[in-house]
Amino acid sequence: MPITTVSSRGRAFVRLHEGNPLTAYLDPTGTPTIGTGFTMRSPYCRAEFAKLGIKKLVPGKTKITAEQSDQILRTVIDNGYGKEVVAHSPENRTQYQMDAAASAAFNLGGRVVSKWRFGKLWRTGRLKEAADYLASHYNTSKGRKLTGLVRRRKEEALLFEKGIYTGVYTVTGAPEGVPRAETDTAPSTGDPVVREVQEMLKKRGFDPGAIDGWLGKKTKAAVLAYQTAHPHLVNDGIIGPATIAQLRRDMKALKDAAAKSGLSAAASGAAAWTAGLPVGWIVVGVIVFAALWFAWRYRDVIARRINTLTGHEVDV
Repeated sequence: MPITTVSSRGRAFVRLHEGNPLTAYLDPTGTPTIGTGFTMRSPYCRAEFAKLGIKKLVPGKTKITAEQSDQILRTVIDNGYGKEVVAHSPENRTQYQMDAAASAAFNLGGRVVSKWRFGKLWRTGRLKEAADYLASHYNTSKGRKLTGLVRRRKEEALLFEKGIYTGVYTVTGAPEGVPRAETDTAPSTGDPVVREVQEMLKKRGFDPGAIDGWLGKKTKAAVLAYQTAHPHLVNDGIIGPATIAQLRRDMKALKDAAAKSGLSAAASGAAAWTAGLPVGWIVVGVIVFAALWFAWRYRDVIARRINTLTGHEVDV
C-alpha cells in the first residue's frame, strides 16, 4: 500500500530545522513567522490560523500554545505539503523518501517535487542523482548560500537516500531549530550556530566573550541583553530560531543601508544629469525617500537600537 502521510519522525525532523517559537517574530526577510516556520504566505497555514481566529501574525504579540503548534504542523504537513509530494512522486515511495521530500516541500514549497529537477529525477527513478542534487542545491537566499540551508539540504538528502533521520548534525552540530541553552563547561568542539551568533552579537555591540561556539555565562548575558532590547523577542537567554533570525535581520539592515545609500546617490546623480535639474534637489529627495524606506522596513531594528542606547527593556 502506498505511503501517503508523513511519519512522527518526519514531523520531528522538520521541527529540528524549523524550531518552534510560540511568539511571532520576523524572519531575516521580514516575514512574520511563528511555531514551526508557519507564515501567512502558506495557504495551508492560513487555513489553520483562521480556525484559531488569527487573521494576522504580529511579531512580539501573536502567541500560540505548544499543542496548537503541534496540531498546525500535523495538519499542514499531511493535508498540505504531504499531499503535494504524494501527487508528484512514484507510488513506490518509501516512508523516509516521503518524509525527506515533505521536509523540503515544507521549506521550499511543493514545486520542489512538482516542477524542480529534484522531483523530476525522483519520478524517473534516478534516486541517487535526486539525493545528490537535493544535497547540493536549493540552499541560497537572494543569491547568498546560507549555512542552515546547506546543512538542511544535506540532511534531507541523507534521509531520502539512506533513511537516516539523525542526519549529519551528529558531526556538524544540531540544526538551527534546536534551542541552545547555557552550559557550564565548554564543548570539545564549538557549536557553529553559537559561533555565528557570537560573531553577530559582537558586530552589533554586544560582548559575547571569546568567539568559540560555547554558550557560557558571558555569551548568555550578551544574548539576554540583545533580547531585552528587541521588541519581538522573549527574554530567556536561549539561542533559538527567533533570536537567530532577528540577529540576521539586524545584519541585513546594515548591508541594505549601505547598498541603498550608494544606489540612491548614483540614481539621483543620473536623474539630475538626464533631466537637467540641480543635482542637489534630486539628491536630497532620493536620500529622504531612501531613509523613509529604510526606517519603515527596519523599524524593529531601529527600535532595538534605540532601546539599547537608552537602556529600555522590553518584556515580550
